[in-house]
Amino acid sequence: MEARLPAHLEASALIRAAESEGGFGMVIQKGERDAGTILVVLLENGRDGRVYERMPQMDGTRLWTCAKREESPDSGEFSDYLERRRRQDPDLWVIELDVARPERLIGIGT
Repeated sequence: MEARLPAHLEASALIRAAESEGGFGMVIQKGERDAGTILVVLLENGRDGRVYERMPQMDGTRLWTCAKREESPDSGEFSDYLERRRRQDPDLWVIELDVARPERLIGIGT
């Protein structure tokens, strides 16, 4: 099992990284300060939403995995998914990052 940063520090770091690249980041929901799971909503110019969450792997690591993609901004399916996840896990952090090529901020597609 790998060591992990407290959730509040990682959330702050993600937001600062987006802002340092000229983008925008904000906390949608605060979770458990130290051990909460982080769910990241990635956008580019407010569109093409993707939800990433770290998922446990067989070797004990946790890799960022795309859990949901916004198919149609008008369908409501994307926001319904986020709301379900928020209800399922009260310790969940939901962080939104709107920046060019946001996956690179979580180490994907670098």
